[in-house]
Amino acid sequence: MFAQLFAVMAPVLVGAGIGFTWIRCGYAYPTEFVTKLVFNIGTPALVVASLANADVEPGDFWRTLIATFLVLAGMAVASFGVAALLGKSWRVIISPMMYPNAGNMGLPVSLYAFGHYGFTFAMAAWVANALIQFTVGMALASRGSPWKALTRNPTLYAIALSLTLLLTGTSLPAWVDNTVHLLSGLTIPLMLITLGVSLASIQVKSLSSGVLFTLCRVPIALGLSFGFATLLDLPPIAASAVALQMSMPVAVYNYLFAQRSRREPEYVASLVFCSTLMALIYVPVVLAFVME
Repeated sequence: MFAQLFAVMAPVLVGAGIGFTWIRCGYAYPTEFVTKLVFNIGTPALVVASLANADVEPGDFWRTLIATFLVLAGMAVASFGVAALLGKSWRVIISPMMYPNAGNMGLPVSLYAFGHYGFTFAMAAWVANALIQFTVGMALASRGSPWKALTRNPTLYAIALSLTLLLTGTSLPAWVDNTVHLLSGLTIPLMLITLGVSLASIQVKSLSSGVLFTLCRVPIALGLSFGFATLLDLPPIAASAVALQMSMPVAVYNYLFAQRSRREPEYVASLVFCSTLMALIYVPVVLAFVME
């Protein structure tokens, strides 16, 4: 079991470690360029490559989406209690509670943990998370109208296209399929390296609060995930994928949202940093449970 867990975690640790070490050595990293590349090209390509020709029952896929939506709603409700416990406004806590790092960290871990079949369900959980994060989350973080930013989000169009192809059983032309798969290959490595760069760049102000937040968030996410998975009768691998994705550490995007809305970004940065470091301990434990 240890060898299996190490095989899953090693690529994630190495990828993020490269980014972290790169910054600590004083080398420049074009974060803005890489982020735009991953956001506008890599991520949409990964969505289409993973979902368009997925060999999965549409009913299982849709129930996985619904289960994730329900978990996100449950995390939103739970954020009020966690905010009271931490002595913070719910507006500060709700995004870190709802949106885990299901992309940069969750997708690579899921790929190595579950293989390509289980990865489809992990993608479904990520899709649901991304749809809410880049609509509701962006709207809450915006100080103006969010609609312009939403219409320019290529990931949403990629999700719509992929779901249409999946539901209709339509295949992409070979040249498009090959191109999309080629471009999708850059996404996960760049996600991991950028995660390491972000962790090296974040200024931490509140370690104790970050630890307490993580100790609250992870059990709630796991409980809600398995609860709704049971309620919706998800296949075991889909239930495990949702639970793993929703228990990932706080996404770096929450820090960016906090900066945009000017809601204690330094504090949110501490939640991102602490939860990610603690994930090195608790994610292998979660994996040991879901990979049985």
